[in-house]
Amino acid sequence: MDQYLDQFLGSLSVGKRYSENTISAYKNDLSQFGEFLKGRDGGAVAVSQVTPEIVTAYVEDLQHGQTPYAPSTVARKIAAVKSFFHSLVEQGVVTADPAARLNSPKVKKHIPKTLSQADMERLLAAPGRGGGPKSLRDRALLELLYATGMRVTEVVNLGLSDVDWEQHAVSCPGKADRRRQIPLGSAAEPLTDYLQHGRPNFARDDSPVMLFLNHRGQKLTRQGVWLILKEAAETAGLDGDVTPHTLRHSFAKHKLGAGEDLRRVQELLGHANLSTTQVYRQTEPDDTPPAV
Repeated sequence: MDQYLDQFLGSLSVGKRYSENTISAYKNDLSQFGEFLKGRDGGAVAVSQVTPEIVTAYVEDLQHGQTPYAPSTVARKIAAVKSFFHSLVEQGVVTADPAARLNSPKVKKHIPKTLSQADMERLLAAPGRGGGPKSLRDRALLELLYATGMRVTEVVNLGLSDVDWEQHAVSCPGKADRRRQIPLGSAAEPLTDYLQHGRPNFARDDSPVMLFLNHRGQKLTRQGVWLILKEAAETAGLDGDVTPHTLRHSFAKHKLGAGEDLRRVQELLGHANLSTTQVYRQTEPDDTPPAV
């Protein structure tokens, strides 16, 4: 298994550009699975010989072995195994995925409020109805919040130099001075429009080199973002409180629902623990479970 594990970890580093911490977490979890295979009755089990029954036995050992793990930890280790075998199937190393039907234990946590795709589209379209520099700024701001999942504090602290147009990514100043690179995605076009036709109308001689400015040419504040979002939500006809964190929650849930890797979403959000990200895999009673 060691050969395939090294190749898998290499693909995370080069192909998906995961951080060292994320790759290290994958390595630790999958190495534990490898040790389990080596300790099977009858000797080590090759990757090509792993069956659904063996994978299920591994999960049983995690949950009820000599040192039972918490549900959140079991879910994280299952996610690692599923990603590993999904990669092996794509490469043709194995013909069938033994972890395909594996379910993660439920991690009971409060389910954050999110918007549906339809409501999100209405919200993002709301600023465009006004026209002018303010509309360009507000649309770019909301698009960036949703497309990157950044916290409101992170967005208002972005400088012009934090946008890497060659990589189409933003360098996000996160907690504890940890920076992370996040693709601009659908925010690239409205952000370009704002920088070319909107921000110059706000900028003054004494304006800071921040990405988003208010009508006085100064750094946009957290409170300013909340007011912009409140106005857009009212224009879109959305009921209830819609906050910057609602967009962050919606980003995470929609990413996972589209099949994005759990650890990748953790990395994009800047969560220190995977268990924090796992809450977005929980569903409301009328939700369709997201793709694994």
